[in-house]
Amino acid sequence: MSPNWTFIGAVFGGLAVVAGAFGAHALKAHLSPEALGWWQTGAQYHVVHAVAIVLTGLFAPRGRPRAIALAGLAFTSGIVLFSGSLYALALTDVRWLAAVTPVGGLLLLVGWIALAASAVDRT
Repeated sequence: MSPNWTFIGAVFGGLAVVAGAFGAHALKAHLSPEALGWWQTGAQYHVVHAVAIVLTGLFAPRGRPRAIALAGLAFTSGIVLFSGSLYALALTDVRWLAAVTPVGGLLLLVGWIALAASAVDRT
C-alpha cells in the first residue's frame, strides 16, 4: 500500500500555514531580520512543496508508481531538511545547520524531476 500523498501534503500545508503565521506574529519581535528571513524562506518553500506533495497524490493513479513514490519521499524529506534546518537555524543560530539546507534543496529538486518523470507517457 502506497502512502496517501494527498493527505500528507495537506498536513504539511497546514503546518506551513502555522509556521508562517508563527514567524510573522510570534517571532517577529524576537528574531533578528536575518533570522526572520531564514524563517520566511523556510515557510515559503514549505508551503510550495506541500502543494507539490498534494499534486503528487492527485497524479498517483496515472503516474509511474516508482517515480511517484520517489517524488513523494523526496518532497517530504526535502521539506523536513530544507525548511526544518532553516526553522532551526532561525531559532537557535547554530550555524552548522546551514549545511543541511542544501541537502534538503537537492531533495526538493529530485522530487520535481521524479514528478516530471512520472508524467512521461509510458507508450
